Amino acid sequence: MFGRIPYNFARTPMVTAGALTAMLLAACGSAAAPASPSAASPSPATSAPAASVAKPAASAGAAASPSLAGSAAAKPATSASAAASGAASGQTTKLAVSYSAIVPMTLPVWVANDEGMFKQNGLDVQLTYIESSKGIPAVISGETQVANIGGPETLSAVAGGADLITVACESPTWPFVMQVVPGINSMQDLKGKKIGVSNFGSTSDIATRIALQHENLDPNKDVAIIAVGSASNRLAALKSGAIQGGMSYPPDSYTLEAQGFKTIFDLGAQHPAGSTATDIMQRSWLNANRPVAQKYVDSLVQAIASIKKNKTAAAQVLGKYMKSDDQAALGKTVDYFVQNVFPALPDAKPDQYTDAQQILGASNTPVKSYNVSTMLDDSLVQNAGSRGLDKQ
Repeated sequence: MFGRIPYNFARTPMVTAGALTAMLLAACGSAAAPASPSAASPSPATSAPAASVAKPAASAGAAASPSLAGSAAAKPATSASAAASGAASGQTTKLAVSYSAIVPMTLPVWVANDEGMFKQNGLDVQLTYIESSKGIPAVISGETQVANIGGPETLSAVAGGADLITVACESPTWPFVMQVVPGINSMQDLKGKKIGVSNFGSTSDIATRIALQHENLDPNKDVAIIAVGSASNRLAALKSGAIQGGMSYPPDSYTLEAQGFKTIFDLGAQHPAGSTATDIMQRSWLNANRPVAQKYVDSLVQAIASIKKNKTAAAQVLGKYMKSDDQAALGKTVDYFVQNVFPALPDAKPDQYTDAQQILGASNTPVKSYNVSTMLDDSLVQNAGSRGLDKQ
């Protein structure tokens, strides 16, 4: 259904593998001072992760980028046997986890935290909001062990030399809707108009191009795609008239509809494969702490099962993190994501990266030639499924 999308990078410059690596190195160089969570975070961390938190060791895959390897090597890893021993003795394992966006795709992580799945599985999770541009450097530096972040960002990072592994994908599609100002009634009416995305190469950018191409519009010729910096900026630009269209998602889309804006295309309902919410960690950390990683994934699978079973409770958690008390909109949002987005088992699969790889790879040879399967490990999810955690 969804054909490949040509990307005109003369108009929309992208970050190259070399530039990305440089940015990651710069971020790692300042890792001694942990990134401060945004004020938007409902549960910010008050201090750096405790010393008992397992830190990633240097990995063989990082050899292609010596400085990255050196940054990781400075943080010794805790052994898997030690983690298993701690669990057996009833001790909890500290784990620093970040999420990159305050969006409904993050709900399984929030539910696992707020409804106690992490704690029940022996994890003392320090959950922090770290915006996507800083989420991957935080994992590489050892500031966090796990990041819930968009798949395209991870793809760019691993193609640039970061040795990261994706163990789950809670949002294996593009759960976006195209919203427009009054006077635009169809996707064809967007010709000659300005459409906002967060950043070029971001999940919103890729989703926008998929939606346009699906409706026989050329993203490089028929519209002007404008990078506005963030999802919140995109909504503000739409309200101000600086752009005439942009991708949104529930519950924001419901709020905009109530304010007179129109939803003219539901990309999520088309179910194109995507990777908008994934969970990543350093490969070296996973190898050294596999029992801990399993407990993290177990918690996610249990959280998704809980969301599907008790939508009212899930809506309350969603409202807390999104700072909304609109129960009707929150309830509709949970329904939308249960029906269209959240899978019972959040497997990370290569086809979820096809569109991102084609778009990003148009100007980035390492991304274009990268074997996506080497950055994925779905064995933890399968292990959880074999124990029926998705049916609890």
